[in-house]
Amino acid sequence: MTEPVNISIVKIGIDIGSTTVKVIVLDETDTILYRAYERHFSKVREKTGELLKRAANVLDERKARILITGSAGLGVAKSAELPFIQEVFATAKAVKTYFPKTDSVIELGGEDAKIIFFKGSLEERMNGSCAGGTGAFIDQMATLLNVTVEELDELSQHFEKIYPIASRCGVFAKTDIQPILNQGGRKEDVAASIYQAVVDQTIAGLTQGRSLGETVVFLGGPLYYFKGLRTRFTETLHLDENHAVFPENGDCFAALGAALSTDGYDIFELSDIQKRIEESVDDTTHTNPMPPLFTTQEEYDVFVRRHNSNEPPKTDITRYSGDAWLGVDAGSTTTKLVLIDENCGILYSYYGSNQGNPVGIVLAELKKIYGLAEDRIKIRGSAVTGYGEDLIRNAFDMDIGLVETIAHYRAARHFNPDVDFIIDIGGQDMKCFKIRNGAVDSIFLNEACSSGCGSFIETFARALGYEIEEFSRLGLFVQHPVNLGSRCTVFMNSSVKQSQRDGATVAEISAGLSISIVKNAVYKVIRAASADDLGKHIVVQGGTFKNDAVLRSFEQELEREVTRPVIAGISGAYGAALFAKDAELKNSALLTREQLESFTHKARPITCGLCTNHCSLTVNTFDNGRRFVSGNRCSRPLGKQKTDLPNLAKWKYDKLRSLTGVPGPRGKIGIPFGLNMFENLAFWHAFFTKLGFEVILSPESSRAVYRLGQHTIPSDTVCYPAKLMHGHVISLINDGVDTIFYPCLPYNFDEGAGDNHFNCPVVAYYPELLAANISELANVRFLDPYFGLHRPKDFAKRAAAYFKKEFGIPERETRAAALAAYEAYEKYKDEIRAKGEEYIRFARVNGHKILVMAGRPYHIDPEIGHGIDELAVSYGFVLISEDSISHLVEKQPRKVLNQWTYQSRLYSAARYVCTQADMELIQLVSFGCGIDAITTDETRDILEAGGKLYTQIKIDEITNLGAVKIRLRSLIAAVEARERK
Repeated sequence: MTEPVNISIVKIGIDIGSTTVKVIVLDETDTILYRAYERHFSKVREKTGELLKRAANVLDERKARILITGSAGLGVAKSAELPFIQEVFATAKAVKTYFPKTDSVIELGGEDAKIIFFKGSLEERMNGSCAGGTGAFIDQMATLLNVTVEELDELSQHFEKIYPIASRCGVFAKTDIQPILNQGGRKEDVAASIYQAVVDQTIAGLTQGRSLGETVVFLGGPLYYFKGLRTRFTETLHLDENHAVFPENGDCFAALGAALSTDGYDIFELSDIQKRIEESVDDTTHTNPMPPLFTTQEEYDVFVRRHNSNEPPKTDITRYSGDAWLGVDAGSTTTKLVLIDENCGILYSYYGSNQGNPVGIVLAELKKIYGLAEDRIKIRGSAVTGYGEDLIRNAFDMDIGLVETIAHYRAARHFNPDVDFIIDIGGQDMKCFKIRNGAVDSIFLNEACSSGCGSFIETFARALGYEIEEFSRLGLFVQHPVNLGSRCTVFMNSSVKQSQRDGATVAEISAGLSISIVKNAVYKVIRAASADDLGKHIVVQGGTFKNDAVLRSFEQELEREVTRPVIAGISGAYGAALFAKDAELKNSALLTREQLESFTHKARPITCGLCTNHCSLTVNTFDNGRRFVSGNRCSRPLGKQKTDLPNLAKWKYDKLRSLTGVPGPRGKIGIPFGLNMFENLAFWHAFFTKLGFEVILSPESSRAVYRLGQHTIPSDTVCYPAKLMHGHVISLINDGVDTIFYPCLPYNFDEGAGDNHFNCPVVAYYPELLAANISELANVRFLDPYFGLHRPKDFAKRAAAYFKKEFGIPERETRAAALAAYEAYEKYKDEIRAKGEEYIRFARVNGHKILVMAGRPYHIDPEIGHGIDELAVSYGFVLISEDSISHLVEKQPRKVLNQWTYQSRLYSAARYVCTQADMELIQLVSFGCGIDAITTDETRDILEAGGKLYTQIKIDEITNLGAVKIRLRSLIAAVEARERK
């Protein structure tokens, strides 16, 4: 198109992102005439048109060249027939124009995070499977803290300590934050920790071993508006003000780059551009619709009447006189209270957000209850359950603390005595448990994702501009609910946007999301093959099931009716009140009305230095000098001695750490202490010591060691034990060790228990990955030969040749060292088995239950196991490991291919536990472990066939033990119930 003469032509760049629209208008000299940055709440065309209208008022109908960019911009550009530029090229144009010496760009948007590398070839990396570490994540965390995002930012600038928090999911990180809040943690510290989680997610998830270089430009709304986030990035990356660049228009940089890139493109009338965008509409099609939830109002009325019949009586608290019992459920995001009368009727109930301050909520509600009760009602007993159980119990001197599973079972049994399956879906957690012989049996909890929980649908409701109640009602009668599948939040966002482009209404999306929650619960958490896998008498609880659309979807998916008590949202509190009534206490220790008047609560964070765990503690101080310390894994911070019951995991760890080096004539050789070294250290220590080397172990694992190697980790999905190896290797280098030995071992020792004896691929070949990704290894001698320890003669032969070539060691010395190494390994295994026998005898003589903590050898690392062994021991278990008993059963065929040594031990140990009345087993599983997708089901089958409970605990870099406590206490309660039967 020919350019008109003497007419001023402006350049327009529009960046339509997942949550915002950015518009930049430049004149011929690239001076900014107009800029805008606003949220679009999924009304993309309306908001873009509105911003262009405002621009028209400034630009006096001038002609323009335009380019559209952004994750949601392509659809608009296509339908409006306007030119589009890829976001990475638009950003690169602006960066090269204004900051030509840039090495890399970190950009955080509403739901996406990206890094662009400029060194060498231009490369962009984006978050693909997780919306953690984005603006939406920060929004959700601010809501959780009951503050605005601006207040969150201000809070973060006054922190005293950083807590480890996962941002692996835009919803699920709340699980790590909520216990800190529930136990009195300061909002300032949590706010800074949220920002640190964003930094860690970005660096670990996107750099993937590639260096950011010296000069980093930070872009996107969150990094433009939040000073605290900027600080966490610059401090973590050790950047000074000359190398950390925060541009003046960093929130609109892609739009600026798009405007700068318009040269040579067609010229449009400004009014024409506006008209094209406003009139652009995608074809409306219903792709893969679902059947409606309800076809008529009458059908819905019958449904409501059926579920409303499950309601306890209500008693007027202003007229009632007599005894009462109090139940409190201090949940992950909400606090619930119920006061019941002698007939289990409800005198008073409360359900509301805990606003990051559960103590304040309970205090206010107790004062209300006492005010209403006057002198007519006497509270005879009180019980508390939920994430904040310990804090609330200590704050208000409540009589009983009970695990959530028992509270929910007690409530469910009240409404359906034959209940055999309970599912409770809360704000961000999901608990499902089978009931067998009157006791809680198998427990399922959501682990890495909360896309099937209440917060999931609430997040979408708010993004579309609705309150959750109104949003849920919209979908009840639509004829074509959208099939959104069962996916994580970030992928569901894509599905929702696609369905909007396909013409789906908000009501159809609402119904589709309700169906999606159910599919996630049934197929991702419970992993049921059919409805019969759940049970015949199903009770649903939790606030999410107050949503009729979700409840209807659940019944449709299972093709059976379920029981939803009217009080589904307060079931935990109601069950706790029933439990308190069952206890038949003569008097309650609950703080009186007078004591509440002088109640005070202060919380301060400290780091415990009494052992190597360095627990992040919160010291809660109440009136009259009462104290409660939370975050501890043992009793020492409480002024008590650590529980000294036998703990084989600790014995093994201490034994391996005691294998220190002996100065020798051939110098020092470093060994990174992780992964298979927990299995083979005794072997290699004896081998190198015999050869005259001083063995130098890397330091004990810690969060600091992890951060040391974080920038070299190429995959965010690999297990935490593997991630730690990067830090262990760099620790050795930093300590001046110039020779590091870490061999590739495809095979483990052959114990004759399985079909083969492989190491898992990560354990077997991780040395090669370290060699390829840790640039610092170029400065030292890194030895990663292939060996097979399962064939002693072959190993001696190969080792003799290898060490002669590398060090000139005579063959006879290497053969002698190999002999000593095999002897040392066998001795170590014999000691483990002997200790196991000793600890079992101790347990039986002293009347203790025995817990087998089964997993990988490296799960005994305190940084990996997070003190789960010590927690178990504190509950009165004698703890042994799977390799202390796995040899006590004969080999037996399995339904799955049994080809991994560690897993073979696990199956054998599970079979042995089934023959011992006083033994239980828990399985530790690392996030990211593909093999355990198989082993968990197989181990469950073995234990359940033998009449035992299956308890699985998933672990990663985050130390929150809330879910672990639920499982261990539920296991104890189930065992006790089974014994009473």
